Amino acid sequence: QVQLVESGGGLVQAGGSLRLSCAASSRTFSNYGLGWFRQAPGKEREFVAAIMWSGTTSYADSVKGRFTISRDNQKNALYLQMKGLKPEDGAVYYCAADREPCYQYALEYREVYDYWGQGNQVTVSP
Repeated sequence: QVQLVESGGGLVQAGGSLRLSCAASSRTFSNYGLGWFRQAPGKEREFVAAIMWSGTTSYADSVKGRFTISRDNQKNALYLQMKGLKPEDGAVYYCAADREPCYQYALEYREVYDYWGQGNQVTVSP
């Protein structure tokens, strides 16, 4: 069983920055498709960003140009650098891993992921 452990959330003012990290316990981490999702109170969990094993990335329109997803296969780590944060970015953020990724676009869908982190709260004050 692969474990994903997130860190780096917290409280930040609007316009500020945060960096989320996700550490994975897996020998085959470099083959995974990885993603970040978020869930605000009363809303469904939504796609934020994804990165394929090749390094190809994709983003939700709402975060393009402000968020950057990256991975370090040597450290079995996934990151989400968030800049220009807005109050509407406040949510619980989850990292996720797909063991057998096929297509970049599919990483936008929760159903393809095999493993999920525990969630990390990000709060953005006005």
